[in-house]
Amino acid sequence: MSLIHKSAADLGALVARGEASAVEVAQAHLDRIAAVEPKVNAFLHVDAETTLAQARRVDERRAAGEELGPLAGVPIAHKDVFTTADMPTTAGSKILEGWRPPYDATVTRRLREAGLVILGKTNLDEFAMGSSTENSAYGPTRNPWDLSRIPGGSSGGSSAAVAAYQAPLSTGTDTGGSIRQPAAVTGIVGMKPTYGGSSRYGLIAFASSLDTPGPFARDVMDAALLHEAFSGHDAMDSTSIDAPVPSVVEAARQGDVAGLRIGVVKEFGGEGYQAGVLARFHETVELLENLGAKVVEVSCPSFTTALPAYYLIAPSECSSNLARFDAMRYGLRVGDDGTRSAEEVMALTRAAGFGPEVKRRIILGTYALSSGYYDAYYGQAQKVRTLIARDFQAAFQQVDVLVSPTTPTTAFPIGERADDPMAMYLADLCTIPSNLAGNAAISVPCGLADEDGLPVGLQIMAPVLGDDRCYRVGAAVERALTDRWGGGLLAKAPAL
Repeated sequence: MSLIHKSAADLGALVARGEASAVEVAQAHLDRIAAVEPKVNAFLHVDAETTLAQARRVDERRAAGEELGPLAGVPIAHKDVFTTADMPTTAGSKILEGWRPPYDATVTRRLREAGLVILGKTNLDEFAMGSSTENSAYGPTRNPWDLSRIPGGSSGGSSAAVAAYQAPLSTGTDTGGSIRQPAAVTGIVGMKPTYGGSSRYGLIAFASSLDTPGPFARDVMDAALLHEAFSGHDAMDSTSIDAPVPSVVEAARQGDVAGLRIGVVKEFGGEGYQAGVLARFHETVELLENLGAKVVEVSCPSFTTALPAYYLIAPSECSSNLARFDAMRYGLRVGDDGTRSAEEVMALTRAAGFGPEVKRRIILGTYALSSGYYDAYYGQAQKVRTLIARDFQAAFQQVDVLVSPTTPTTAFPIGERADDPMAMYLADLCTIPSNLAGNAAISVPCGLADEDGLPVGLQIMAPVLGDDRCYRVGAAVERALTDRWGGGLLAKAPAL
């Protein structure tokens, strides 16, 4: 098996034992990026020299006898919404084109401290607003399973990089499903930790009460190792939870559901769901029951109102957060010829720098927060958010985890929903409730849809700080289905 096809855990072990150097591992992945990147467009920035310099430092640390962590020397693709002092950070927007931050995000710093080797920055929907990575100012990313289809969004570059074997691991952010939905449609694992369990410091903000950094990987154990590497309390983030990281690696190692109570969310299914998605979901629920879990149906009636509530709350926070991009301090500046006022320069810059989806959400959010409409829109949406959190609390008194399809359909063709925002937003139908409530949720592959042969994801939702339950159930599903498939799901993907 070549280096690019090994798991992150195996690569870390090879480097630790001196059986492969971090430089060799990094070079193998740089070669893969060079070979397939023109087809996939997963990356916005790759700097081989910087990558290899990071890898050499890991090899020097090992040669000096330093004890290395389990992921030291493992390459990783980093979503271009985390600040990186040695690489540009654009958030997929022209308004930040070429911007080099003066500091690293906490997630970036912790990746470096763990000895991970950052290959480059990945493509995304502009400012993480989208479900297809078609909203990037730098062109769409393509799904490695079918290059005519979307890789999900907003973290589509990160999901595609892992699915295309350009990197064994990647980072993403999940505001309304932007880790889980891309993971589902590219056949990999994606985890949204409990809100506040991973630091937002240095993460370019979209919606501050929702944004959550999390891991992508090709298997559950690798995701757990990355989760532990960059999570935990951060004094630089006022919303960071001052509590130990749940023992997600141990839970992934356990992978046993015997005796667990698993709730099937009644509201997620039926009309609008692809038949092949529902078929794989119901088969996986039956599998969990055969593994010793007790499966019951659970009703969460407020979940049906999550989508409209989210598309008031998130744009409202976006309209506030993106006000900082004013052409006065950093980033793009248009029309500053000495004859225009600051307000004119600001308007010209935002008109040129922001894409259509970002403008749409800023307008929606500004309207929802405006005098006379605040209580009717934003205030009502926050009340719905409370009801959704209460539905979760009631459900978790009955069961240990909830399950649903991750997204109603498999990957749709590029351009199919580009002119229909409502159809695009429906991709996040199942994922949004967990963002509004702040609890943990993961997507793991559960097979291929009959209609198109594309991946289907199983979503597993757990209570706040119940992240380990997601990994425990996810690992059990992965183990059972790997035995059934005779190998990992990605082995069935068409070769690029």
